[in-house]
Amino acid sequence: MAVPSNILIVGAGVFGLSTALSLTKRHPTSQVTLLEASPTIPNPHGSSVDTSRIVRADYSNPIYARLAVEAIERWRNTEWGHEERYIQNGLLLVYPDGDSSGKDYALKSYHNVKQLEGNNVELLASEKDVLRVAPAFGPNLGVSGGYINWGSGWSNAEESVRYAKKKLDAEGRVRVQTGEVNRLLFGDATDKRKVTGVVLSDGSSLTADLVILATGAWTAKLIDLRGRAVSTGQALAYMHITDDEQRRLAHMPTILNFSTGMFILPPRNNLLKIACHAYGYINTKPAPVPGAKNGQLANISLPDVDVPIPKAAEQEFRLALKQLVPSIADRPFCKTRVCWYTDTPEGDFIVTHHPDYSGLFVATGGSGHAYKFFPVLGDKVVDALEGTLDKELRDSWAWPAPVDEATFFGTEDGSRAGPKGMHLTEELAKDKKAQRTSTL
Repeated sequence: MAVPSNILIVGAGVFGLSTALSLTKRHPTSQVTLLEASPTIPNPHGSSVDTSRIVRADYSNPIYARLAVEAIERWRNTEWGHEERYIQNGLLLVYPDGDSSGKDYALKSYHNVKQLEGNNVELLASEKDVLRVAPAFGPNLGVSGGYINWGSGWSNAEESVRYAKKKLDAEGRVRVQTGEVNRLLFGDATDKRKVTGVVLSDGSSLTADLVILATGAWTAKLIDLRGRAVSTGQALAYMHITDDEQRRLAHMPTILNFSTGMFILPPRNNLLKIACHAYGYINTKPAPVPGAKNGQLANISLPDVDVPIPKAAEQEFRLALKQLVPSIADRPFCKTRVCWYTDTPEGDFIVTHHPDYSGLFVATGGSGHAYKFFPVLGDKVVDALEGTLDKELRDSWAWPAPVDEATFFGTEDGSRAGPKGMHLTEELAKDKKAQRTSTL
């Protein structure tokens, strides 16, 4: 399949940057424009801009386990991982007594990754075994077992996005432009299903032979993704720690509890991050349905930026810290953030031509786990553009059939925890009401 000569990529996150890098290598004669809403890259509101992201091959789905091994090879052995953009500290997956789903996911992941990483992976049959490999945690973790994969690690997300942008700048083949997309631009009256570019919020437009939407949690503003992807907000928080605490925790493995979703990454520069890989929060609001006639409105979950995390999330973080690092559990958080995922029903990415609109390609649906594939993801997107993508990925990343919106609150791949269907605006409204009541 021929790749067009004039390509517009909308969004300079992991999907967009990696695709631009791969296009410059494999199709150097194509004119590529990368359009980003933020005047700075990384975009401070993007999902891959904070201090750390887990890099693991620990999946219950063997397709992603194998793809992660390919990506980790580049994190370990190429410039992608230089200058501490990748640190291999290990990943400790645990589960408590009585949680069959968390244990089931962890054991499936263990068997997959054991075949790939061999002696790097050890099954931990008890809490005592867990504390043996992570002595700085505890002493009462409240878990019954898990496993450690010393072949996994973490990456400095913000610096890696910055590295990819610098790499693009150095090659000088991609035009980078700032602008917020208001809507897609379609062909004339004879071909209303052909996408010919985008219209920006200032009324100007950009045209291209092919538009690639790599717009993450904002994609639902531009195309109808109801039942296929939903934007969910995930809470995270940071805490300052002392030099002694930094030394004690710096070389611990990342710990991830598949029952609660809580995880802590090794701190850097006296800053500890705690976060939750959960169903998170939806943020529905009435919005025009993209492509619908007569201005049809629907409740669509879209990101709100610069909002606090709900108090309930902060309390859950403190409960987790009381088990993991009790000495700092009551210390104030210096920063919190809601990170926006683009969840698909089973956690599969959407990397394919749009079935209804010619000239439009979609690369989104990261479902909270796309970042780790940064060094190889663009190559796979370009494979899909060319029609050469491996069949198992092509089938997994095809345009999905919709599921019931009424029951679709996030990815159901076995790795998510917590309640479903929480509304961010409602949770924040409860906090405001409680604060007003407490001051009366």
